[in-house]
Amino acid sequence: MTLEELRAEAAAGTIDTVLLALTDMQGRLQGKRLTAEHFLADVADDGAEACNDLLAVDVDMNTVDGYAMSSWERGYGDFELKPDLATLRRVPWQPGTAMVLADLQWADGTPVVASPRQILRRQVQGLAERGWEAFAATELEFMVFRTPYDEAFRQAYRDLEPANLYNVDYSMLGTARVEPLIRRIRNAMTGAGLVVENSKGECNFGQHEINFRYADALRTADEHAIFKNGAKEIADQEGMAITFMAKFDEREGNSCHIHLSLRREDGSALFDDEPQIFDRFMAGVLATLPELTLLLAPNVNSYKRFAAESFAPTAVAWGDDNRTCALRVVGHGAAKRLECRVPGADVNPYLALSALIAAGLHGIDSGLELEPPLAGNAYASDKPRVPSTMRDARDLFAASSVAREAFGEEVVDHYLNYARVELDAFDAAVTDWERFRGFERL
Repeated sequence: MTLEELRAEAAAGTIDTVLLALTDMQGRLQGKRLTAEHFLADVADDGAEACNDLLAVDVDMNTVDGYAMSSWERGYGDFELKPDLATLRRVPWQPGTAMVLADLQWADGTPVVASPRQILRRQVQGLAERGWEAFAATELEFMVFRTPYDEAFRQAYRDLEPANLYNVDYSMLGTARVEPLIRRIRNAMTGAGLVVENSKGECNFGQHEINFRYADALRTADEHAIFKNGAKEIADQEGMAITFMAKFDEREGNSCHIHLSLRREDGSALFDDEPQIFDRFMAGVLATLPELTLLLAPNVNSYKRFAAESFAPTAVAWGDDNRTCALRVVGHGAAKRLECRVPGADVNPYLALSALIAAGLHGIDSGLELEPPLAGNAYASDKPRVPSTMRDARDLFAASSVAREAFGEEVVDHYLNYARVELDAFDAAVTDWERFRGFERL
């Protein structure tokens, strides 16, 4: 919606609340609920402040050390949320509410470079300087439970009731059982300005997927974050729960396949018209995939998803319409694109898209040659492996000259600290697996 439309609806009393949101390191929406009157009078033009610890906390919102931009020593000051009015939209699942996403900047107007949205903006700008634009789509899988969030928490997330009790992959009958929720999510996202294409069942119990129209990379990342937040809110309102964990149990994980292509400023398809550009872009993504995996698989749990013959990749390989590879080439003509199958549904879309763009540009600028496509089963191939643990991915990212050149030292160090915090927390945790294995028998 436009600012003028918001003014009209606020005057009419149909919108009274505006959500001003940023996307944090975990890909979550954080921010403030503003009265529409205050937003229009004071915030739409000038922005608002928020504590800079929003980019320096763990998943539980605990302040943690090691971040250069935010600490007790620096006093935990503010950064500024500058509304991007191009993202202003209604929030149909909340009464009288609109939402706008913000870019982060310091008091002097300089960008907060470690902000995920600013990282992607920098990569998009690098493409624009060449007269190119990235278009993308993210295919998010999720699991639906009939156990509400609060009850699931009290049960320590054990013995939850999945919305489907068998594999409903492409099943019209099985998905009909969850259609009241999925239909409401589809329609609510349409009302929020997202272009919904379809939904379908997936393999794990209660697992589903909703897909959205291909769009420019920044819009795709924005709407990915809005969808995840909105889907959880709607499920909660319906007395159900949704998880986007990469690996909830030992069955199939929740993936987030990312489709990506490049276009010129006039909208023409670069990959179709210039096969050498496509080959070098693909070669760059292939060559740097292990060292940039941290941005594609950002949590300890992400790496549990990489299992043989699970439709999640284990081999750093590419193939034509080959779902066993980490990179799959699909589409023809103007629709030709790469599909990166590494990310799970826990991915931060801004960081993942930034990694893929930076990797592809590295391949183009370095003149990398693309190896032949892999035909057959990549799981059984002798190709290099996707990092199997977050610790391995962290070490590869730390040593990556491509990452430091593309994102800068400040960004790399910021997300290395993120990895350290995640790993330290996991290393200190005692798991159910350990208790079941050792309580009596060891």
